[in-house]
Amino acid sequence: MRGFRTDLAMERFKEQTERVEGVRMSAHRFGGVTRTRIAIEREEAAAHLQRPRGEYITLECNELLHCEVHDRELLIRLVAQAVHAMLPKEGEVLVVGLGNRNVTADSLGSKVVEKMLVTRHICESLSHELQGRLRGVSAIAPGVLGLTGIETAELCRGLVNHVKPTAVVAIDALAAFDSQRICTTIQITNTGIEPGSGVGNHRLGLTKDTLGVEVIAVGVPMVVYASTIARDAMARLMEEYGVLECDHPGAAQALLHQVAEGFLGNMVVTPREIDEMVASVAELISDGINQALHPAVDLDTLHTYLHG
Repeated sequence: MRGFRTDLAMERFKEQTERVEGVRMSAHRFGGVTRTRIAIEREEAAAHLQRPRGEYITLECNELLHCEVHDRELLIRLVAQAVHAMLPKEGEVLVVGLGNRNVTADSLGSKVVEKMLVTRHICESLSHELQGRLRGVSAIAPGVLGLTGIETAELCRGLVNHVKPTAVVAIDALAAFDSQRICTTIQITNTGIEPGSGVGNHRLGLTKDTLGVEVIAVGVPMVVYASTIARDAMARLMEEYGVLECDHPGAAQALLHQVAEGFLGNMVVTPREIDEMVASVAELISDGINQALHPAVDLDTLHTYLHG
């Protein structure tokens, strides 16, 4: 496997040149959206792919930011279906928006939380027609360790102990290997998440082991590593001109490794339109999660509760 950095299980899996025991993969096309399901069932496979055991749903839409209305509605519905299928059937849910709201490429989590329909504080006073149709939901965007001085997982553990939800839904920005996946790919998994993993700043994870409840993670790639782009450009140039391959095959790999791990270090790259991208994707994901949490209420009605 090439030494690249990605948070997407699908990219890890597709990099394999041979079959991996203990992994099942299926893909389906729905209009302009591709849905891929990867199930990592064995610890050996998890170690090989460097991803925890569990289920990974990946939704791809190359025109996500400018897609037709029906494709956008389809994406919202697929996000809702994936999240709903991973949630416990009953009980309250805590939604956590991870990341730094002051950094545009890392603000996805906080922007999604701003659009969540929170109901925990009003469940007992709901009208008769809404009783049983709205799930108890609370939400928070706790910020990052550098701003609070407290590990996000510690904050969430305290909230879980107090609020006692049956599940946590965490939203975060991710890093991808392929720059074309920025804001075109959504990953939904029941394995939890490591805050800061998208920029190589790994913190204590939000998982069932650390929080004691199911953790569903929803992420979208917002950055790629500059070293990855440089390495790919160098590899393509060397392949096109056959540089070093004939006489010194080991030198080519050594040079590519030096480019990938050298002076660029952990520098990440994001598009200049990232503010517009984050806002658009946050609205889509919030619609999907709201629909997953309150499946008995249609999306138009949910919007009425949010903006009415």
